[in-house]
Amino acid sequence: MPLDSNSKPVILLSTSAFTLIELLVVLAIISILVALLLPLISRSKGKAQQIQCVGNLRQLGLGIQNFLAVNHAYPSSIAGTNSDNPGTWMLQLQRGGFDISAPKTNFFSEGVWHCPSARWGSSWRSGGTPTCYGYNAFGVLRVGNRTNALGLHGRFISRSHLFAPLPESEVTSPSEMMAIGDSFTGGVDFMRQPDLDYLERVGFASSRHHGRVNVVFCDGHVESPSLKFVFTDSSDAALVRWNRDHQPHRDEL
Repeated sequence: MPLDSNSKPVILLSTSAFTLIELLVVLAIISILVALLLPLISRSKGKAQQIQCVGNLRQLGLGIQNFLAVNHAYPSSIAGTNSDNPGTWMLQLQRGGFDISAPKTNFFSEGVWHCPSARWGSSWRSGGTPTCYGYNAFGVLRVGNRTNALGLHGRFISRSHLFAPLPESEVTSPSEMMAIGDSFTGGVDFMRQPDLDYLERVGFASSRHHGRVNVVFCDGHVESPSLKFVFTDSSDAALVRWNRDHQPHRDEL
């Protein structure tokens, strides 16, 4: 053991530390782990949000069934203040499907009406409140064709009563007709849109549910078909799901 100048023993301490190379190696390993984990975390979050959206639509489907049980008809697109079920289809469903007599002003932007994955393009940044879910009012017909709508729009009564609910019996195959689905435009209508680029610009369609669309059918069950099958496919199997008579109506495209 070494001695100091006063003949006292000196204890030598052995110290160790990371070298610069070792630090760089550790940082590189951490970076690799982060790069591997981030996509997994993102996918897990997206899956959880999709599950929540599917749950929302199941609740909306139950609302439709409750509305049918009382009225034997589906909510119309919009009914006048003199009607038994006034307001938009969302108000009708909120009152007659969920038994909420006095809905809040912006109820459609929260709770079961809000998809956690929904994002909107610049067209919605200047104002207005987009809706996450739309109603299959027109079927394969263009929005605005109210004289013979193939969806759940309802029948025109008068300027004061507007549209009467569509009778339950007029939907030929409830398990094969879409009622409510993801709105990628932020509008209140769920409609066929062959221009997927437009849906991408307005509502980031491909990233909301990894290229799929959550839809509740008239019988209350929920499916998640692909964007292409729902919006651009012109096969009979795809088209009949839009129309209450379960016919493709390809001549209307």
